[in-house]
Amino acid sequence: MSDEITPLEVALEQLDLAAEVLDLESEIHAFLKEPKRTLTVSIPVKMDDGGIQVFWGCRVQHIDARGPFKGGIRYHPCVDLGEVTALAMWMTWKCAVVDIPYGGAKGGVCCNPKTMSQTELEHLTRRYTNMLLDFIGPKRDVPAPDVYTDSQTMAWIMDTYSRFKGYSIPECVTGKPVILGGLEGRTEATSRGVIISVREALKRLGMKMKNATVVIQGFGNVGYHAAKIAAEMGAKIIGVSDSKSGIFDPTGLNPQQVLQHKKVEGSVSGFKRAKREITNTELLELDCDILIPAALENQITQSNAENIKAKIIGEGANGPTTPKADEILTEKGVFLIPDILANAGGVTASYFEWMQNLTREQLTLPEVNQKLQRIMTRAFADVYNLMTEKETSMRTAALLLGVGRNAEAMRLLGLWP
Repeated sequence: MSDEITPLEVALEQLDLAAEVLDLESEIHAFLKEPKRTLTVSIPVKMDDGGIQVFWGCRVQHIDARGPFKGGIRYHPCVDLGEVTALAMWMTWKCAVVDIPYGGAKGGVCCNPKTMSQTELEHLTRRYTNMLLDFIGPKRDVPAPDVYTDSQTMAWIMDTYSRFKGYSIPECVTGKPVILGGLEGRTEATSRGVIISVREALKRLGMKMKNATVVIQGFGNVGYHAAKIAAEMGAKIIGVSDSKSGIFDPTGLNPQQVLQHKKVEGSVSGFKRAKREITNTELLELDCDILIPAALENQITQSNAENIKAKIIGEGANGPTTPKADEILTEKGVFLIPDILANAGGVTASYFEWMQNLTREQLTLPEVNQKLQRIMTRAFADVYNLMTEKETSMRTAALLLGVGRNAEAMRLLGLWP
């Protein structure tokens, strides 16, 4: 059986569940269902061949009851408004789960960055930023990198925004290059948060990271750094994949060597030190201690959840597991660390970067990692304790925490006028 469901349908179903358990007032439930603001834009870009191509883009700002909007910008051929709205909603809960003063937002442009030159991507980014000028800013909405955007993209946004304001404003975005006010350790912060969460789960299960077997779907920024950090902590990486292929080796893969191969060949496929190549389906169903889905949404579904053999799942991606798959995994006794907790290290580090830009101070890497570990460990304990108290799943507990904190903020603020 298939459980085809859109990310927005998943997000709304999760909100309905939390609202029911929290006995949420109908008016607050209704507010939380809809984003505060949705902006769609047409972006004309002069391409390298002299022609003009028009791209579709958007920015969704969900709820800002607890602070400025915060969320990434993704460039991808499949970007659509429903997906971006769901991601903005998840970001709202995520910021509340780790208790940082942001609301959720997300942006995207429907394009294929793999076929575009650096010049074309710069023109696209600056045009897109220009169209968002009245809706973003350090006290209003602070963008960050996401799928197929990076520190260079953020540098272009910062420069474009600053030029229109007349002075340098590094705090208008996060995920910038360190030399422009970026944060040491920001690139791997999402992955570090995932591994911290996994380590805390291992402790609760009486297991250790040393010699634990790890499988990672998606060998981009999050997947690679998760593999590297886990390996440094003694884990054995037995399988990884990208959009083209997967590789498996029960004796362990060296993440740095796999990355070097991918840089040359464009994929993990063909890595000679792997025992064999496998499909994405086979990768997800490998016998392992820890599975980290770090690709896109809806990867673990009703059709494959029964075959998942991992003891722990740490969601490095947003929305990789459908609600029906959640039910199956819970029944199987899989310890699932939900996305709004597991991958919250990225937005937490973005908060550190934003604060250091506002104060014009620079945190050292040890300070960043220490602060990140403290917040992620506390957030995991908050969710785990609530799960135990309510006798529910980790995902439901995280949703209760994220939705509940936003609902309480909205009650206290009241309705104006």
